[in-house]
Amino acid sequence: MAQIKKFIHIDMDCFYAAVEMRENPHYKTLPLAIGGPPDKRGVISTANYIARQFGVKSAMATGQAIKLCPNLIILPGRINFYKQVSEQIHEIFRRYTNLIEPLSLDEAYLDVTNSRVFDGSATLIAQDIRKAIYDELNLTASAGVASLMFLAKIASDINKPNGQFVITPNEVNSFIEGLELRKIPGIGKVTAEKLKILGFKTCLDIKKSNLPFLVQKFGKLGISMWNKAHGIDDREVVSDRVRKSISVEKTLNEDIYDWKEFTHHFDILYRELEQRINRNDAIQLIRKINVKIKFEDFKQTTLEMVSSELNYLAYMDLSKRVWDGRRNMRGVRTIGLGTILSAKEPIEKQQLSLMFD
Repeated sequence: MAQIKKFIHIDMDCFYAAVEMRENPHYKTLPLAIGGPPDKRGVISTANYIARQFGVKSAMATGQAIKLCPNLIILPGRINFYKQVSEQIHEIFRRYTNLIEPLSLDEAYLDVTNSRVFDGSATLIAQDIRKAIYDELNLTASAGVASLMFLAKIASDINKPNGQFVITPNEVNSFIEGLELRKIPGIGKVTAEKLKILGFKTCLDIKKSNLPFLVQKFGKLGISMWNKAHGIDDREVVSDRVRKSISVEKTLNEDIYDWKEFTHHFDILYRELEQRINRNDAIQLIRKINVKIKFEDFKQTTLEMVSSELNYLAYMDLSKRVWDGRRNMRGVRTIGLGTILSAKEPIEKQQLSLMFD
């Protein structure tokens, strides 16, 4: 009989905002968000729970957030400081297991299947991790505990903030059958609406369907949904995640129509990409390079070419081809430069947010 796995998903509560409230308690009673300024097309990265009561959400345009909450305090964020705090959290994780898969600075999967702490009780381990984070760092975390990774992630959201939820192996089937499809990671609003039109609201509805139909309608996502509805998730926690690409991009303060101005921003981005490639020791792993440009009408185009090196002239050539052949007089809103890497060796995962660059 296969060993039953024990996964914990830890999700820090409004992490960036919580760190700022810890550093300045004055913010605790005020609506607070971390994000870019509205006059520079900024977006909200996270908001505290007071701001969320006004409808402020992550990924919302800062201008819209201010309309919902005129007294909203917006801080630019301190990504390097948040990374330091995140590392302190991971030091706590390592007291219980070395099998840690970070998803971002504020969340991670832990495999505690073979942990001897608390006689291997994942529930008690999750409680103790959360207590240690609060006692030592004055921050709160929520946790989900389950035998399947996707269920652990879903469970961590149920008793947020500062809570945890456990799905025992005996409860897996009943929990899954009653699970709304929109709560499954990877199913967004558009897909959820399409599923609803087809009569699928819960995993039980998917379970009653057949795989060929789901594949016809949803492709690979159909397979993923069918597996999850049947309690199949064979993923393992991957401690050393392999970076498949490194890229940089910038959304401009104003749309640009002049090639000379474009090259100015291009040069800055290229230097930044070069620094990130070198920082990750990935120069020998490059196998493709690409340029992505988004226009004023929000449509975007991408050109790529095979290359084993970081080549300024090659990037410039791709950019010029887009500018001359695909722009059609439209202003440029976003410029992105990227690389596709071969998976020869693990590269340290970093959360890169241009909002903080």
